[in-house]
Amino acid sequence: MHDKAAEPQIGRRRDPRTDAAILRATLELIAERGVHGFRTQDVAKRAGVGKGAIYRRHRSKDDLVMASVAALVDQEIVVPDTGSTRADIDALMHEAVELYRGALPGRLMPNLVSAMAERPELARAVREGFLVRRREALTAVLLRGVERGDLRRDVDIELVLDILGGPLFYRLLITGGPLDDQLAEGVTDLILRGFAPDKPTRARSTRTAKEHA
Repeated sequence: MHDKAAEPQIGRRRDPRTDAAILRATLELIAERGVHGFRTQDVAKRAGVGKGAIYRRHRSKDDLVMASVAALVDQEIVVPDTGSTRADIDALMHEAVELYRGALPGRLMPNLVSAMAERPELARAVREGFLVRRREALTAVLLRGVERGDLRRDVDIELVLDILGGPLFYRLLITGGPLDDQLAEGVTDLILRGFAPDKPTRARSTRTAKEHA
């Protein structure tokens, strides 16, 4: 990226509405053109501000992109606690489907993933921000499911997290398949069936009963 901004001016009170407009415009342009497909002046035009307003906030286009991504990933994810492991997982899956279905994050993600391969600091911002928070929320739900006896105690949490997110991102980035309620519910069912505690076979149960007779 080659856009370099002038030194930010200190002391002027910043309007949070302008801040939000600049970040939103940047994310929209990344979604439409990719990280390398727009200039700082394009952001200014989209946000309805002068270039000076951007320069007072961000030293370069790199800084602007990083700030925009940071604002995107800096979202609190509420950990559901419905009393049911199925309902908790289902709630988080539906939330993820809704987030990426037609919203700005859904349009943004393909170009963002491409840029992450080129820019380690951008990849780190995404992985350590939004993705970490979502995985932490899912981990809390899964561990609660283990304690309830809905998931086996030796469950591979990292594998389950990858399975929960894999189908969604595969459809979003590769096949273009539907991101819908059926996907959310299907993945939830897959997890609960695939990682359910092992049940003793009938033969073992019969043998155990005879031993205790």
